[in-house]
Amino acid sequence: MDFQATLQSHGAMLGRIVASYEADPAQQQELLQEVSLALWQALPKYRGEGSLKGYIARVAQNKCITHVSRAAKAPRRTVLDERLESNAPPLDEQVAKEQMRQKLLAAVRELPLNLRQVTTLALEGFSHKEIADALDISENNAMVRFSRAKEMLKVAMRKLDHPKHTVAAQHRTGTGHG
Repeated sequence: MDFQATLQSHGAMLGRIVASYEADPAQQQELLQEVSLALWQALPKYRGEGSLKGYIARVAQNKCITHVSRAAKAPRRTVLDERLESNAPPLDEQVAKEQMRQKLLAAVRELPLNLRQVTTLALEGFSHKEIADALDISENNAMVRFSRAKEMLKVAMRKLDHPKHTVAAQHRTGTGHG
């Protein structure tokens, strides 16, 4: 199997999977190199069971999980990407879209690992069956996990959009910790 061709055809997906686990662009590049090495080592072991895309995603997920477990004690930081294209939409639209993307990525990174895995693959367009195959779980389990993840993401996105309102509402309803 041609590693370069495989890397070229699935590189964008790998980059997005890596970005869902790591916020820092420099660390993303390092992790992408680790994923590429893991993929190079794993490709000869691919036996054609299930889709190649699913196999590649599983290798990437596993390497990202290892990265997250190693970096769990390190403080998190987010770097704002200030690159703008000259023929891009108006600046305010770009900023709003990037802010929404960053909020979604931050919310995805905060999901429990089992829900993050399913969400990352779903955002890549994987079907519930492909997710199940990639994560070695049942299709029903993949659907349940994704449903839970969507609910958690909705709550997280609301909190990110209205942090003061959420805290005030918690105090009014007695659910706050203060």
